[in-house]
Amino acid sequence: MVVGFSTIWWLIFSCLDCIIKSSPQEYKALKNGDLFSIWNYDGRIAFQDIIDATDNFDIRYCIGTGGYGSVYKAQLPSGKVVAIKKLHGSESEEPALDECFRNEVKMLTEIRHKNIVKLHGFCLHRRSMFLVYEYMERGSLFYALRTDSLAVELGWRKRVKIIQGVAYALAYMHHDCNPPIVHRDISSNNILLNSSLDGFISDFGAARILDPGSSNRTLVAGTCGYIAPELAYTMAVNEKCDVFSFGVVVLETIMGRHPEEIVSTITLLRDCPSLMLKDVLDSRLSYPNNNQEVAQSLVLVVSIALACLRFHPNSRPTMEQVCGQLLGPVGSPLPGTLHLVSLRDLMNPGICTVDNSREINVLP
Repeated sequence: MVVGFSTIWWLIFSCLDCIIKSSPQEYKALKNGDLFSIWNYDGRIAFQDIIDATDNFDIRYCIGTGGYGSVYKAQLPSGKVVAIKKLHGSESEEPALDECFRNEVKMLTEIRHKNIVKLHGFCLHRRSMFLVYEYMERGSLFYALRTDSLAVELGWRKRVKIIQGVAYALAYMHHDCNPPIVHRDISSNNILLNSSLDGFISDFGAARILDPGSSNRTLVAGTCGYIAPELAYTMAVNEKCDVFSFGVVVLETIMGRHPEEIVSTITLLRDCPSLMLKDVLDSRLSYPNNNQEVAQSLVLVVSIALACLRFHPNSRPTMEQVCGQLLGPVGSPLPGTLHLVSLRDLMNPGICTVDNSREINVLP
């Protein structure tokens, strides 16, 4: 029976493959109560290739397991390596997980950005549910920061570059997509790294397209420790929820660990001059005090992170404004050594401040 099932789908995909080759950029799907489509930009990925490359999803090819299912690494006949996120049989019957998978397909077939992981294909059939992604060789940012050898390899410049890539992708989602898209689950687990240690946003299962004519109220989604505080009482999702999560990820990237203490006491930092920037930097990396450029970059990104973590959503910068700061000059030379900079000093930087009209301004 399994052979018959595979043969039927192979025949379907032979037909689908021909369709895709005639118009490789166009979104294609066979819909008969289910979505079923595998494609690449040249139309050369087929369903049977996935089955053969993983030996029908044998555990030998499994590289990760989570609440949603498992991730497999597969090398296709062309030599291309892909990652496959697959729901197990029992999980595919869960309405919430089924909805997340379908939502992820919807989002990733509509957006394209160099810092958003690419979706190469999907199979959303009741007997086989999986998504095919580009393979990220270095795993998640969460894993890299908690593995000493990888953390050391992630020097200060590389960490700032990851932060920039995530910021650009979020700005694209919030400001270049119409209507805007909110990710709702930005965390270090959902930032993946390629062989060059560039950062990519992944996992769009909880993403939401904002409806300008709606209150956009929703159940709380996201990862504990990264969720904006207002979601606990307003249940209204908007771009500023992602901005808060981005701020947490920025501090985590610079500190090498989750900034739980800082996030929970952010409103008290103004009254705490003793918490120094040097005390929260990842101690596994060389201290950057003698490198003015790196020191200024760290001051800038931590200042941005603290602005993103402001309690009131309207007082946080937009991701467009964050990118404007990251693309601009790193700022004036530090008035002293990095040892003398406190987090309280960075609560009032010349960026992202709020005036009485509640508009975000950039001060000279």
